[in-house]
Amino acid sequence: MKAAILKSFGTPLSVEQSETPKPGTGEVIVKVVAAPVPHYAKEVFSGERRYLLGLPLVPGAGAVGKVLAVGPDSTRLKPGDWVICDPTVRSRDDAISPDITLQGLSARGEGGLKLQQYYRNGSFAEEMMVPTENAIKIGEIAPDEASEWCAINTFLVPFGGLLSIGLKAGETIVISGATGYFGSAAVTLALAMGAGAVIAPGRNQAVLDELVTRFGKRVKPVTLTGEESLDIGNIQKASPNPIDCVLDILPPFADAKAVRTAIMTVREYGRISLMGGVGMLGGDGLNLSYPWIMRNSITIKGQWMYPREAPQQLIAIVKSGLLSLGLFTISEFNLDNINEAIEHAANEKGAFRLTVVRP
Repeated sequence: MKAAILKSFGTPLSVEQSETPKPGTGEVIVKVVAAPVPHYAKEVFSGERRYLLGLPLVPGAGAVGKVLAVGPDSTRLKPGDWVICDPTVRSRDDAISPDITLQGLSARGEGGLKLQQYYRNGSFAEEMMVPTENAIKIGEIAPDEASEWCAINTFLVPFGGLLSIGLKAGETIVISGATGYFGSAAVTLALAMGAGAVIAPGRNQAVLDELVTRFGKRVKPVTLTGEESLDIGNIQKASPNPIDCVLDILPPFADAKAVRTAIMTVREYGRISLMGGVGMLGGDGLNLSYPWIMRNSITIKGQWMYPREAPQQLIAIVKSGLLSLGLFTISEFNLDNINEAIEHAANEKGAFRLTVVRP
């Protein structure tokens, strides 16, 4: 089969023939029809993001495709099924605290690297092997719809954060990083989950205006000034009710001050989910007040990715019509042009932009 291989950081991917995978127990082989190219892929493959990634490998996190073959223990999947390939691979020998690797993208700690040694090759290939539980049926779709279904990957990340703080219908939430790639998806998803109001702070006025145009008056935009006390006041003034929860999903290069600004707007007994990348590349910490957290009974949760059942839950939300995958402007590339696709994704990393490779 044909695959794109990353042999060393900072070099272009090499498209060449690779060994065709064969399924064993607990494994599924999927024909990749469409695979998303993250907007930050260039930063990962250059080494700039310092992700744990054993090379060489076939990169690519997640895919939409058709099952080609299943292992002997598969009881429901069958060849021909349309599936999404969940890139969050968990070890099976510790249900409480499993090691995790993001197939074709990154790993968490030494255990994740060990897991990556086996499930190392991702979706920038004609075929890929995934754990059986990571191939999730989506029902019959037309082949042309596969690129649109790649948007599931974008929504899954903030979905994990929203689940972690138990967003309820009618609540008011602040999305810190609302004008970014994942942040705009978080705004969309919070509305689909029934949020009464979504406060969207950011500096990109064009995107703030776009969010209001797309979704209406439940989106409350706030233009950030960089002055913490002023921004806190403006966010709270924009909210029609006390702010119940905050989701931060700012990227690694963002200032921790912006995260703290969003956090400090939450009401007593408020909930906060931290799942962005702030601090991963150094810089100041959050410097939150212990007495403020304690006396206001604030819940702060760190969340990396999402629980195992989240993809099926999100598919159900899409199937119900509550969440549209058709919001994105999609740019498609074939596998031979994977390096152009990576460059394009880096340049088109704004809200509601999706780059897809179709092997």
